[in-house]
Amino acid sequence: MNKTVSPNESGASTARRRLLDTATRLFYAEGIRAVGIDRIIAEAGVAKATFYNHFPSKDDLVLTYIEEQDRLGRDAVSALPEQSPRAMIAAIMGRISEAVVAGGWRGCPFLNAAAEYPDPTSPVRQAIDARRAWYHDSLRKLLAADGDAVPSVTASLLVALSDGLLETAYLDDPKGVPALVAEALERLLVRR
Repeated sequence: MNKTVSPNESGASTARRRLLDTATRLFYAEGIRAVGIDRIIAEAGVAKATFYNHFPSKDDLVLTYIEEQDRLGRDAVSALPEQSPRAMIAAIMGRISEAVVAGGWRGCPFLNAAAEYPDPTSPVRQAIDARRAWYHDSLRKLLAADGDAVPSVTASLLVALSDGLLETAYLDDPKGVPALVAEALERLLVRR
């Protein structure tokens, strides 16, 4: 597993950071398979040898990209203020609304990557699956703490809802997503 480095580390790490930042921007905007290594190298302003010193292959770069997106998402959830389980679920789902209305939304990076890596044994796909398992488990635990009668099922519904909202925001008008999130939570988080 590749380690994500902070920009204040060595010069070599700065080049690695530029490669990852460039790849992140291009992968998200244009798709993973559509962007070649040569373009990433050129736009990052590094030598080909520098690329291969940090990433033995494009798939290693893609895996690092997915792992970093996962880490950033988990950190954002961890940074949410402590609150009741129900309010925490609403805050997590509210992050979807914030992301999609901020502009430049092109769908969920995990769903986009999964479409390009259909082999479930691929390390990229396994990282995506681990992200999805974490998300489901986080919601399940909050739902259980809130007294949901079937927290695993409700968590699965919320994950499916999240997937749909993330793609709806790309395909349709993202301004409607916050209202959909609020309505869905009101309907799904009923007291039993």
